[in-house]
Amino acid sequence: MHNCAIVGINWGDEGKGRMVDLLTQDYDVVVRYQGGGNAGHTVINEFGKFALHLLPSGLFREGVVNVLGNGVALDLESLWTEMQAVEAQGVSITPDKLKISERCSLLLPWHRDLDSLEEARLKDQKYGSTKQGIAPFYSDKFQKKTILAGELFYPEHLRKHVAQLAEWKNLTLEGVYNAKTYTEDEIMDWLTEFGDKLKPYICDTGKILRDADDAGKKILFEAQLGALRDIDYGIHPYTTSSNAIAAYAPVGSGLPSAKLDEVIGVVKAYSTCVGEGPFVCEWFGEEAEALREAGGEYGAKTGRPRRVGPLDIVATRYGTRLQGATGIALTKMDVLSYLDEIPVCTKYVVDGEETDEFPFPLALNDAKPVIEYMPGWKVDISGIRTWEELPKEARDYVEYIEKEIGCHIKYVSVGAERDAYILR
Repeated sequence: MHNCAIVGINWGDEGKGRMVDLLTQDYDVVVRYQGGGNAGHTVINEFGKFALHLLPSGLFREGVVNVLGNGVALDLESLWTEMQAVEAQGVSITPDKLKISERCSLLLPWHRDLDSLEEARLKDQKYGSTKQGIAPFYSDKFQKKTILAGELFYPEHLRKHVAQLAEWKNLTLEGVYNAKTYTEDEIMDWLTEFGDKLKPYICDTGKILRDADDAGKKILFEAQLGALRDIDYGIHPYTTSSNAIAAYAPVGSGLPSAKLDEVIGVVKAYSTCVGEGPFVCEWFGEEAEALREAGGEYGAKTGRPRRVGPLDIVATRYGTRLQGATGIALTKMDVLSYLDEIPVCTKYVVDGEETDEFPFPLALNDAKPVIEYMPGWKVDISGIRTWEELPKEARDYVEYIEKEIGCHIKYVSVGAERDAYILR
């Protein structure tokens, strides 16, 4: 049996979607196991360019079953809108191709409202939310105050449950934020409009995964965001509200008995970050703008300019360990081709002392980067497909990263297209 997780090593936006799209040729099932529509995976293939938010990135391979596991924050409206957009580009999404866990909790309209209201209340202390309702959703999930997708098939029970939740949620909307409340009918109408469309896709995905596992089929687990945004191990409180690490994949997928044979950690050849929080290696001004433009660094979900900087070895080593990565996919190597020298953040200075260790989140606020430089290669490498063809300076850069983070770099991506990579 061969089960593999593809996960982010840093702050997210590393290029996981393009790696899932590439590797699904070798897998039978692709599962999203956490997160919601608050981030995007950009995929470019023969069908066009896609920014996926909830949909698994295996949709573009015939014969691959795509699963939204129970750990996903399921926004019915956002999912349906995304499905329509993908189908408009010629990719069919049938119930045979997409399966939604009946145990998924539903992200409701009031979760999005509460997300925006709380960010507004926080003002200059905001967490940098994408305002898709993720934090209020997961808070409610752990309070057992959510609706499961399977409840859509029990209309009488559903209405009573909605009434109970609306009464409880309106206490917060009105009493804390003096905001618009929701009636039972409003939520029921929303659930009917989008739930009826998605009912054909909702099923016992746990059985599907168990059957696939028993039959010796290969399962690919697709993560959202990266290790530094993990709720437990990330740059708290500027994290997502779920576990983005590979260890959570069996639980959030619906196959808690799964054993991961391989973990591919995705690392960008330089650092990027969307949202708030400490980012030790961050560049500013013209230097940052040049890198941002070269890499097209704008959020797939929000369109926000990403914060950018040189590759952060300290953070990348930490993320690699958290993920238990057995191999690394290094993406966007081609973007660095414009630089005469390649900067690398090799250490941090914390409390006046240099350190290789990723510190406690509060210590990151005053940490300073130690920057070293390697020779650039100054040629276009986007058409190269073999390791031997890469300029020596590019190979040296890859081998340096590999040595410093203690994990083999198996894939080197030199472009966004499906075939634009080097296998080592």
